[in-house]
Order: sequence, then C-alpha cells, then structure tokens
Amino acid sequence: MAIELANHIYRDGEGVPVVLMNAYPVDHRMWDVCAKALADLSYLNDVPPFPIWAPDMAGSGESPVPSAEDSGPQMANGAYTEALDRLADAYVDLVKSAGYDQAIWVGLSMGGYVAMDIQRRHPQTVAGLALCDTMAASDGTGGEGRLAMADAAEQTDSVEPVMHFAKPSEGDSTVKKTPEFITTMTHWIEEQAPAGLAWRQRMTYGRPDMDAVPETISAPTVVISGELDPTSNPSVMKPLAARIAGAEFVDIPDCGHFSAVEHPETVARALLSLVRRVQAAR
Repeated sequence: MAIELANHIYRDGEGVPVVLMNAYPVDHRMWDVCAKALADLSYLNDVPPFPIWAPDMAGSGESPVPSAEDSGPQMANGAYTEALDRLADAYVDLVKSAGYDQAIWVGLSMGGYVAMDIQRRHPQTVAGLALCDTMAASDGTGGEGRLAMADAAEQTDSVEPVMHFAKPSEGDSTVKKTPEFITTMTHWIEEQAPAGLAWRQRMTYGRPDMDAVPETISAPTVVISGELDPTSNPSVMKPLAARIAGAEFVDIPDCGHFSAVEHPETVARALLSLVRRVQAAR
C-alpha cells in the first residue's frame, strides 16, 4: 500500500501540469479562487490551456489519513520520520500515473515542505517550483508545539485545537480580518478530520532537514511571501530565494501566511509567469 491522494482537477490541458499543494490546517479548497484566476489569466494572455490540479494532502479533505504501516517508522514522541518522504513519493506517483514525467510543483506552507522534498527526492520531476510562505529548515527548538497540537486534536477528537488559524490577531492582514475570510477558514477547518490534522503535524515534525535543498534547484522557481506572515515573511523568504539560481521573488504587501487565499490574483499572476518561464525553457 501507499499513501492515497484524492486529486481535484480544475482544468485539463496540454503540457506540464501545475500541481497545487495545500497548507495546514485546510485542504485543496484554499486554491479554488487562485486556480480560477490562473486559468482566467492564462486565457487572457493567450497561453494555451495547461492542466491545473490540487490534490488534497494526505489527511486533509477527501484524502484518507494514512495508516501506521503507510506512514512508516514512528519516534517515541509520535512523530513520523519517513512520512514526508512517502507523501512526496505519492504526489510524484500521482503525476506519473497520469502519464506525465514532470510537473510544476506549487506548495504553500506545509505544501512547500512537500515541494522541497520532491526536489530532494525526485529532482527530475521538477519542471518548475513555486514556494509560497514556507521554509527549508526544520523547526528546531519549538517544534514540539506541533506534537502538542496533534495530541490535543486526537485527545479531544475535535478541530478546536487548530481553530486559531481562522482567528485574526492585531498584526494580521486586512483580508484576514474580514468576516468573509474568518467564515471561510472556519468552515474549511470544521470539515477536517481531527486524526488527519494530527497526522500532518506528526509528519511535519519528523521531516528531514532540507536546508541544503535550495542550492540544488535548477528549474525555474518563484518564491512568494506575504509581508505580514509571522513565520515566512520576506526576512525569511528573500534569503531563501537568493540561494536558488535564477529564482524570482514576489513579496505581497498587506498579506499574511495564506497568500493564495488572501491575495489569489497576485499569486496567480506569479504562477502564470512561472508557467511561461517553464514553457520557454522547454
């Protein structure tokens, strides 16, 4: 058996697929508006239709929570040391089973960890890369908060331990403070499986350190950062972009961690630029 992913196809087309990988603690729906904007922009700019996909990350949305056997070895603290690798392999298998050798991998936050691990494990499948509000280094000290969140979700069998993701704080973006954003995020989180929320945190805590990966990237790359992101703002993301040969850096004013939800058209424009660079390189 292998980790199973429920794929959502926004659009079919020719050429390399764009594969959108979601953040925590939501599912593929965080890409809905951005994916439509990407399709619309490509049409307006006479770019022939290319496939746009958004699989639900394992344990989110319609993708089942991986079994202990599929997750691999588990540390004493509950973290999975091979789960991210197995998840990265599952995304690559999904693309290859559809007849593609490569994809443009787009990851936001936790999805960015998957994109980075695909580069580490399967660099030949990377036609292009978009790293949104993410990082290469592991958590280091402080990562235990992930395990506490996982334990709380399992022990309460509820999504309440992660509901703070839908609640704005003083320094958040204008969009994140709107009733519409709060309502949407709350709805998405409420529909997640507590066991899936826990699994994703245990997977992320146990991930390998990928700090050496940026220098190995040779495919066209864009690095996107919300200026108000508390963990992956330009002070973190711009130096990351500088380590990737030829990477474009896009910083988004008045934007927090969920850039593709907060400013979907800005992210879509950056992704279309990346698609065109990939097409030109081929």
